[in-house]
Parts: sequence; structure tokens; C-alpha cells
Amino acid sequence: MHVLVKCLLFLLLGCTIHPANAQPIPDSVAQRIDKIFSQWNNTSTPGVAIGVVRNDSLIYAKGYGMSNLEYGVPITPETVFHMASVSKQFAAYSVVLLASQGKLKLDDDVRQYLPWFPDLKVKITIRHLLNHTSGIRDQWQLLAISGTRLDDVITQEHIVKILSKQQALNFKPGEKYFYSNSGYTMLAEIVQLVTGKTLRQFTDSAIFKPLGMRSTHFHDDYTEIEKNRAYSYYRKSLFTFSNSILSYSVAGATSLFTNINDLAKWATNFYKPVAGTAADIQQLVQNGRLNDGTEIGYALGIVNDRYKGYRQYSHSGGDAGFRTYFTVFPELKMGFMVFSNLGEVNTYEKAYQLVDIFITDTTTEKPVTNTLLDSSKAIIADTAKVKKWTGDFVSDEGVLFSFALKNNKLYWQRYGNSDLLYPITNDSFAVAGSPEVQFAFKTAADKRISVLQTWPGNKRVLDIYTADTSFTDQQLQAYAGVYHCPELDVKYSIEVKNRALVLTHNKYSDSKLKLTGREHLFTDHWWMRHLKMITDKKKKIIGFEVNDGRVMYLRFNKL
Repeated sequence: MHVLVKCLLFLLLGCTIHPANAQPIPDSVAQRIDKIFSQWNNTSTPGVAIGVVRNDSLIYAKGYGMSNLEYGVPITPETVFHMASVSKQFAAYSVVLLASQGKLKLDDDVRQYLPWFPDLKVKITIRHLLNHTSGIRDQWQLLAISGTRLDDVITQEHIVKILSKQQALNFKPGEKYFYSNSGYTMLAEIVQLVTGKTLRQFTDSAIFKPLGMRSTHFHDDYTEIEKNRAYSYYRKSLFTFSNSILSYSVAGATSLFTNINDLAKWATNFYKPVAGTAADIQQLVQNGRLNDGTEIGYALGIVNDRYKGYRQYSHSGGDAGFRTYFTVFPELKMGFMVFSNLGEVNTYEKAYQLVDIFITDTTTEKPVTNTLLDSSKAIIADTAKVKKWTGDFVSDEGVLFSFALKNNKLYWQRYGNSDLLYPITNDSFAVAGSPEVQFAFKTAADKRISVLQTWPGNKRVLDIYTADTSFTDQQLQAYAGVYHCPELDVKYSIEVKNRALVLTHNKYSDSKLKLTGREHLFTDHWWMRHLKMITDKKKKIIGFEVNDGRVMYLRFNKL
């Protein structure tokens, strides 16, 4: 093929083509793809970059919309995106490569490498960090609680200081799977201690250069200029957008900068390794296990599961206005990528619309029939007993459920959803269609009712409460005061304003508090949505815990 023709094909298709193997897709398929992303195919909105890999070729790549609205720069396959949590697999693979070289072991205690991390009297291993089973609280939520906005400048040192002062875990290491970005910042610190190189330097030499990923690096200095980068946005109104600021100088949990053309080369490394070996890849994609032996669906910085009967390795990402999704099907030797610089874009959904064009469902197994689905088996015989278990329940984590009895059947209700429950024993029930989710009710000696919810690898206890909207001013004043967290050295105040409780902080807008029972307060802040009040023996309020999302048991003392 004439060189000029090759160049024209590159410009028209927006692809990096390996002439010996590439088979450009038919126009009809390209049109189906364009239809999926058509709403961003204009010059007035942020947009999307996509890529499809087959064998060792990027068979289709294209950009839709703009990478920079202010200067009118379009998105192309060369546009560099911040990848958010898709970054984690590269921090994980760095550790895998070091383990294969004998420079560390995945079951080593993290304090062997990071003596600054507090001695919490339990062993936290490198593997725990990799599998998100460490119990370490999440760095972003801790920073937000401390008064650091996520659009502030955030450095690696800042996160290390926050983590070095932690006095408790969310749970015992290995007991649960619970996503924590903190573990991946710690992995980056371990790589630097072991190699004497930053994660950016190590990945550049061990992964990116061997693969020819010339536009890829961990962006650990937010002031650094990067050519062809996309800027992130959120929608302000129907036709206008605003900048979604990202000023991270961190690496490990996030901050990989790459583009479609480069990440396509990493996709092929899963089934045709150039950086590392096949054994290293197998280590990377080995799913974790909890202390009780339960296998989780998360491996080392990547999800290992199946789709349409095929094995897939995937991960999503989201920071500021960036949304990313990456998945590889090693048996088919295919990979798919969807990146966006607009926070509202569901790249997960769009990625699988793209996948569905190329992959046919080959599963032949019939769905397992749930023997409990006969609705007659859901009828409650002793309705008087079960009626005591109906009402509103709340957990220490701030999870809210209700149970209702209708037509002699018990229903589990939450967040607008309702599921029929089937009796298993006199006091336990399973969810219709999902019998692995079960509830066991218990009445304590003091007549207080609770329910134990269990599902594979997890459990939680919820207590019944009575909604009360008739608090007097005197009762509300018992909550008022200044609360201090010694781990973060931050203060919040609870005040009574217009016969309501309000949470205040000098850097955040006031948040009206909602009382749920007398022990639980709910705020409008995502970083501390749920507060559980702490009382002394005389029922006097002496503090609260932030028990919400990826942070549990973070103590604030009332001053």
C-alpha cells in the first residue's frame, strides 16, 4: 500500500494500524458505533474517545466532541485523558513485577516497608492493599472530612500525613472487600521504597517503554504541562458547561495519563505479554479471598469476571469530570476502551453497548430456577409475630431499610425498591430471586428488635427505630456543641437554628441535619452523610462517629 494511502486511512479512521494484522471494520459497523456516541459528535460539548482492539491491532478508534471547549480542540485517539481508577492496575502490576523479581512478597506486612503507618495491632499485608480487603479508610473521604476539598491541590505527602495518623480500621483485614484508594497510594510508596524510583519512574521503565506507550505516565505534578490533554467538565445547564477542577499531584490510586492509541498496547499485553510474563499477568488477575475463604470478584487492581460467557478483565474510573472504562477479553484477544471528559457520561454502559456489537453471547447454561419463587410459599402463617418486625431499620453504617407486611407477605423496602421475602425458618427470610441475600430477625431481652442481613462475603446488623419529628428545643440543644476529631485535627459544630439541627464548618456550606431515631443524624455532605451519636452511661451526648461509605468509626469528641 502506498505510504500516502496509509496516511489517509489513518486520518479517516482515527486509528493506529498495524498493516500486517489490521482489518478495518465495515462501514455498517462504524455507523452502529457512531450512533451510540452521536450525542457527543459536535463542537459544542465535551465528549468521548473510544477504541476497539483485536489481536495486536487497534481496529477502530475515534473521538467525539471536544477535549477543550475554550480553545475548540476536538477529541481524537491521541487525546490524553486522566484515567482515574483505571490507573490502579498499573500500580498493582508494578508490585507484581517486583514480587516476581524477589524484591518483595505479597503477604509481607506493609509496616515492613512503611514504618510511618500506625501499628494498629493487626497484620495488614500488601495483598490486602491490592484486593481492597485491608480495612484502611479511604483517603478521599478522609481528606474531605478534614476540610480539604477535592478540587484543592492534593499531594502524595498530604495523603501520607492523613494516613499516618489513623487510629482505627473499618474492619479486620481480610474480613471484607471494601474499596479503598488509600491502599493504592500506599502501594506507590512501597514501590518507591523498594526500587528507589517513584511509581512514575518505575512504570515508565518497566511497563510503558517496553510496550511503546510514549504518551503515558503517572501525572504526579499537577503543574506539569501535557500536550493534547483533555480538560474535564460538568454540565451547568442544558446548553452550558463548567470546568471540573482536578489538581492532583498523586500517583497509585489515580492520575495515569494515557490515550486510546497507547492503552490499546496495554490491552494486548494481557494475552501477548511484552511487559512482564504470562505468569505475571496471571498473578495480576487472580481474584482475592477473604479470611473465610470466600472468593471476591476483585483481583489486583482489576476486576476478573465473565461477560457473555467469556472471561474479562475490566476497571472503571471517575475523578472530577473524567469517566473511563477499560475491558479486555483474553480468550477473544479483544479489548474495548471508552474515555470521557464529561462527568455525566456513563462510560460503563457505553462500553458494553460497544462490546455488544462485536461479541455474541455464547452461554448455553439455563438460569438456575429458584425453588422459592412459588409465591404461595411466601405466605406468612404467624402474621402477629412477623408484624413486630415491620417498620424502619438503620445500621451503624447509616443504611436505611424498611420491612412491610402486605397480604400476609413480608417485603424488604429500600430506596424505592421492594422485594418479596420467603420464610426459611421461623425468624429468617430469603429474597425472591436472590436467595443468597438473607435476613434473620432477633428480639433482645430489652425487647429491642434487630435484623442481621447476610450476603456472600458480607453481613450487617440493623436496628429498628421509631421516627420522631417532635423534638423539643431542649432536646435539640443536647446535640449542640463543637466536635473535634483528633485523627484529622478538625472541628465541626452542631447548632440549633429555626428549631432544626445544622452542621457547620468554616470551609463548607451549612448542612441541615435529619434525626433518624435519637442516635443517627444524616447530613447533605457526601463525605460524612451519616453520624452516629455517642453517649455516656447517663445518656449524655459526648461525641459522634462518622460511619458512612468508606470511612467507619472515625471519632469526634464533643468539647
